[in-house]
Amino acid sequence: MQAPPLSNIKVLEFAGLAPGERCSQGIRSTLNTNLGPFAGLLCADWGASVLRVDRAVSNAHSTRPPAATSDLLTRRKASIAVDLKTPEGLALVKALMVEVDVVIDPFRPGVLEKLGLDPQELVRRHPKLIVARITGFRRDGKYSHMAGHDINYIAVSGVLSMLGRQGDRPTPPGNLMGDFAGGGAAAFLGIVLALLKRAHSGEGQIVEANMVDGSAFLATSPRLALKTPLWNRERGTNLLDGGCPYYQTYETADGKHVAV
Repeated sequence: MQAPPLSNIKVLEFAGLAPGERCSQGIRSTLNTNLGPFAGLLCADWGASVLRVDRAVSNAHSTRPPAATSDLLTRRKASIAVDLKTPEGLALVKALMVEVDVVIDPFRPGVLEKLGLDPQELVRRHPKLIVARITGFRRDGKYSHMAGHDINYIAVSGVLSMLGRQGDRPTPPGNLMGDFAGGGAAAFLGIVLALLKRAHSGEGQIVEANMVDGSAFLATSPRLALKTPLWNRERGTNLLDGGCPYYQTYETADGKHVAV
């Protein structure tokens, strides 16, 4: 049996910040944080050794370890808790970067730079390193520093306006289109392509992924079909969005549903 294709790859994944915060309803928020962890999960599932850097806060009055992360996307990952605001924490992370092939950055623009971990400088010092940076909006766009969640990104991309029933408001598809597919999976693809190029050139690079562009790319087919009979009618009345009787769901006698 062959080893998984990424079995010789080492990944350092910075954990997103929001899983430890509270949203306005008092529920633990995971919005806008699945992109980095999901990319790391895909790396781990395909054999990479993934070390997750969770956030720790130094406390001289307590010897208790940090609370376990609420993130669900930790399968096959090792983890350490590091306070990146301390010299010791930064020194540890910098030492780890010498040993890894890929760094996953899920932070908002400017966070790594403020920590003294500018990706441009990291790649200059470690030419084989691949830094995957994932944001919601484009890093160089007019919304780059604006806060947002998955639903905002797929709205800006134009994809959200295409989803929903006839005569009803647009319906978000959970956070599958933006966070997971347009963000995390797109970043994973970028990482794999960068590793493929490095195998020939010996050089690493910075990979950029954002959920606006990723979602728009995933919607290439329906966008191209907007001027064809396949998708040129009102939302919810087209072949693949609920308007066709043989591409639809129907309630069954037992109160469940069948897909046709």
